[in-house]
Amino acid sequence: MTSALTLPSNGQLASSWTEAPAGSQPLPLDLDQFLALRVSGLIATRRRIHSHPELSGEEFETAALIARELTQAGLRPRLLPKGNGVICDIDGRPDGPVVAFRADIDALPLTDSKDVPFRSTVDGVCHACGHDVHTTVLLGLGMLLARLAEAGELPGRVRLIFQPAEEILPCGSLEVIEAGGLDEVVQIFALHCDPNLPVGEIGLRVGPITAAADNVSVRLTGPGGHTARPHLTVDLVDALGRLITEVPALVARRVPANSGLLLVFGHASAGTRYNVIPSEACASGTLRVMDRDTWAMAPKVVAQVVQDVIAPTGATVDLDYQRGRPPVSNDSQAIQVLAAATTAALGPAGIAETPQSMGGEDFSWYLEYVPGALARLGVGRPGPNVDLHRASFDPDERAIPVGVRLMVQTALQALAAAG
Repeated sequence: MTSALTLPSNGQLASSWTEAPAGSQPLPLDLDQFLALRVSGLIATRRRIHSHPELSGEEFETAALIARELTQAGLRPRLLPKGNGVICDIDGRPDGPVVAFRADIDALPLTDSKDVPFRSTVDGVCHACGHDVHTTVLLGLGMLLARLAEAGELPGRVRLIFQPAEEILPCGSLEVIEAGGLDEVVQIFALHCDPNLPVGEIGLRVGPITAAADNVSVRLTGPGGHTARPHLTVDLVDALGRLITEVPALVARRVPANSGLLLVFGHASAGTRYNVIPSEACASGTLRVMDRDTWAMAPKVVAQVVQDVIAPTGATVDLDYQRGRPPVSNDSQAIQVLAAATTAALGPAGIAETPQSMGGEDFSWYLEYVPGALARLGVGRPGPNVDLHRASFDPDERAIPVGVRLMVQTALQALAAAG
């Protein structure tokens, strides 16, 4: 664990965001004061997670840390079967409804480029998507709701889900569902960091808020040969060039324009010598689409277009189309709960409109089983912001108490509405 857990010295952390903002409602049972006393500890926990990130599927130490924090709060967490995720129920009124909250806990295979004391200590791995913030907010929610439950003021049961493997396929959400994570749950909520929104604003949207996202990999093969005599072999570099330049545009022409389909190759490789035509070439990327119906037809369209483009080259095609995740489609009643909670936690000015993103999120799989919603948590800093999935991404930590307060109000609103 890093010892460089110094807190911001700008004074805004303590004075502005650990107290109820103007126009908001105080939390019950003096929880605002309780939260204020624990903000420094929560930020230290976030920095500890940030400095020791773990890749998707390998989140064992992160899960152990989460379990320890929840146990210290008087709760009884349980590890997922693989040991790299955590589920924890906070028991309030036994005959009340069960509402769930989910945070993803995995990091990305990037080298942390930030010049901060808590930068990643793991070479080639860093939290560049805000999952460390999501995890910390959910830990804070658990601490506060444990107090409510102990006082007999929690009108139902709240389930905390700390999910592994959000960034890869197969999705970690499916592991949680298989382990019973949604048993008895009537509604589920999640937050995702948004650097395009300032701290204190929450992005809400009814219906699709993310895109569907699949993985596409293509392997081309041929006999190989000399660059002086491409007519005697199959020029795989030429075939690869056609694949990555022609296929995305042609696929988009085979579906409705308003579906927002986007096929982008992020990796392409062929050959090792300037004068040798290789016998193998590969490309891989993602297909993203806003429309659910177009998502259903996408594998067939891609397969046909790839064959049509590559056939004249003579190359053999091996297409691996991996289904990823459908769009996150927010339930209208769940958004009403979040809107009421945002107003209570942050005042009416806390609600912000937000567009549908081309990013994918496996929170969508939970919504295939129970209604719920994902909201965007403003983490933007003053000045130019760094986008998600960049090694220099650095969210404003003042968003952590904002997120905790919002999630507490969401839990109370959701339990009251479902009860």
